[in-house]
Amino acid sequence: MPISFFANSESWRDAISMYGDLKYKNNFKYFEYANPDAPKGGAFKQASIGSFDSLNPFIVKGNAATGITRIYDTLLEQSTDEPFSLYALIAEKVKVADDYSAVSFLINPDAKFHDGVAITADDVKFSFDLLVDEGAPHFRSYYSGVEEVTVDSLLKVTFHFKEIGNRELPLIIGQIPILPKHFWKGKEFAKSGLVVPLGSGPYQVKSFDAGKQIIYERVADYWAKDLGVNKGRHNFDQIIIDYYRDDAVAFEAFKSGAFDYRFESSSKRWSTGYVGDQFKTNDIILETIADKNPQGMQGFWFNLRRDKFKDPKVREAISLLFDFEWANKTLFYGAYTRIDSFYSGSELSTEANISEAEKEILLPYKDRLPASVFKPIESNKTSGNGNVREQMRQAVTLLSEAGYELKDSKMQNKQGEQLNFEFLLYSKDFERVIHPFRRNLQRIGIKTDIRLVDVSQFINRLNNFEFDMLSLRKGQSISPGNEQASFWGCDTANQVGTSNWAGICSPVIDELTKQLITASTREQLVNVTKALDRVLLSEHIVIPQWYLPAYRIAYWDKFSRPKVSPYYDIGLDTWWSKQPEKSVTEQESQ
Repeated sequence: MPISFFANSESWRDAISMYGDLKYKNNFKYFEYANPDAPKGGAFKQASIGSFDSLNPFIVKGNAATGITRIYDTLLEQSTDEPFSLYALIAEKVKVADDYSAVSFLINPDAKFHDGVAITADDVKFSFDLLVDEGAPHFRSYYSGVEEVTVDSLLKVTFHFKEIGNRELPLIIGQIPILPKHFWKGKEFAKSGLVVPLGSGPYQVKSFDAGKQIIYERVADYWAKDLGVNKGRHNFDQIIIDYYRDDAVAFEAFKSGAFDYRFESSSKRWSTGYVGDQFKTNDIILETIADKNPQGMQGFWFNLRRDKFKDPKVREAISLLFDFEWANKTLFYGAYTRIDSFYSGSELSTEANISEAEKEILLPYKDRLPASVFKPIESNKTSGNGNVREQMRQAVTLLSEAGYELKDSKMQNKQGEQLNFEFLLYSKDFERVIHPFRRNLQRIGIKTDIRLVDVSQFINRLNNFEFDMLSLRKGQSISPGNEQASFWGCDTANQVGTSNWAGICSPVIDELTKQLITASTREQLVNVTKALDRVLLSEHIVIPQWYLPAYRIAYWDKFSRPKVSPYYDIGLDTWWSKQPEKSVTEQESQ
């Protein structure tokens, strides 16, 4: 039976939950999706595409190594079979004020960094201050609700909030990665570099070859290995990540046994590429696992900081000419569903017809919203045969209303300038999706180009707004909250490294986001999120693409995993080696 957290929220507890229920009772032994008897040992080899030049994942500069956050512990640990519940880790106890004006943590006296130095409340305050002052801009937005942090004693720290009623903020604070004050003293945190950082988590950096490989080694005397949140997890002695410049090359390397596991994102490759003796003999196992997380929004994002995209009619016109039905049938083997929400695949997404609850939330803003918000949402659906004449007519009409004219086969503004923009890509594979889209745009006089860059350049240009349009997926949680302000808020629209990729700034969206953050019940959260979704869709800041509510994975038959899988994750950190291979360290010693 779930237990209720909020029966007396002013008491010290070892867990907190967003809206009251906790699946695991005090002093539980392990998460049910972990095997407490799983053997330790062996190595788990993965691939990453691109390169890395930094071991600091908390700043804008540089491209941090994949998996580097696994060296850090947080105050509390989230379970992955509940919507949003956190359990004791660095903090052995937590206390939330009844009005949500503050949250306090008691540090576990056994908690220590990898060098043996004990973690204290001072390290917690230092971590918060460092991330806000010198970390990536989204930290300032994410933690903006904190008024003050006080170190009450050696092992007690309290976060005081600017406003009352924010149910999510105590949980957000519980997820802060804790950094060692003594290690960073005298070092430049905001400078990208390859100084091996000190953490307190289940793994530490063993070795790396910048841009090519990084090896994480399990910490044998990890202070928290026997806590309920960790029992049966982190079973591999080493996690090895090799970098490849091209995903096609990485795929061939996987088939040859160069690494162990692959998450497949290409429907074409999934349908046609996994062939050969290793698949016939089941040496490589293929699985499709249901993904129960909200799918969020994957699409072509406009950069609204560009004058050419400021008019929503221009954005809507361009959106009409992306023929998803043709692409899905011709390129994707019919595998995908069109995204129709910023919270797709969940109860949080709005439907075609506005609900009474949404209408009640949005009516106070009626004079500041387009009339389309209150009308049924009409999806742009083609026949899938490549004929988009109707969409072309609609697009030309919208562009005419926005001040453009199709003249001499060019869509021109009043100054005679042709409407043109550039797609920014980091994967050549995506060109096959864009070329048909470009042809449709060209037919009404819109000129486009493709710029292909490596991953590091892509991230840098994204962070500094040096793009017209790019393709990215913005994931969502089952319990959206404070992060929504960084996704859509006016305060973040022009911050370098922002999560507000499009640069949207709308006072109404800001106000709806505040309502979402302070929602007092799950029902209220769902209704406000749906209302926000409806308004975001009306802005046409992104051309929705597609989603598949499943994980497509392939792995060499070397591993076992628990019979129970986590509800909201694949659960790789609960897998173990069937017959542990010798680690790199053991091989080198022979």
